[in-house]
Amino acid sequence: MSTSDATAAEAHPRFAEALRELGLDVEVRRFPEATRTAAEAAAAIGCELSEIVKSLIFEADGVPVLVLMDGSSRVDVELVRTELGAGKVKRAGAELVRETTGYAIGGVPPFGHRTRTRVLADRGLLDHAVVWAAAGTPHTVFPLDPTSLIGHAGGTVVDVREHAK
Repeated sequence: MSTSDATAAEAHPRFAEALRELGLDVEVRRFPEATRTAAEAAAAIGCELSEIVKSLIFEADGVPVLVLMDGSSRVDVELVRTELGAGKVKRAGAELVRETTGYAIGGVPPFGHRTRTRVLADRGLLDHAVVWAAAGTPHTVFPLDPTSLIGHAGGTVVDVREHAK
């Protein structure tokens, strides 16, 4: 087994397959404790909270959409609504997240999902040389440069971060 096969084996099987299909050789790190939240992941990795990528599913007029946001920021739902031209946007429930992505909340990666969804990536992710995202489980993460990550996710770079009022 090569190093890439060994590290990919740490990831969720669907996500490991996505990595193979994309020809990505990334280091998947597994942690004994769950890294379900951005803060837990940043502490386990030893990086800044803003270097964590949150993969969040929202419902825009009933249609799932993935928003990629840095770990230190919150999504401004009104900006997402405006960006999509939607009437109503809300956070998706756990069942819709699993149905759409094939993963549980806390382990959703930015790509390698069960279904194809529209992807919005907050511009703030581009402030870093490397970002860390879930590899399909609450115990696994992987690093990638944000431009590649957004590209593989099929994301559109937008400004959907909540700003202090």
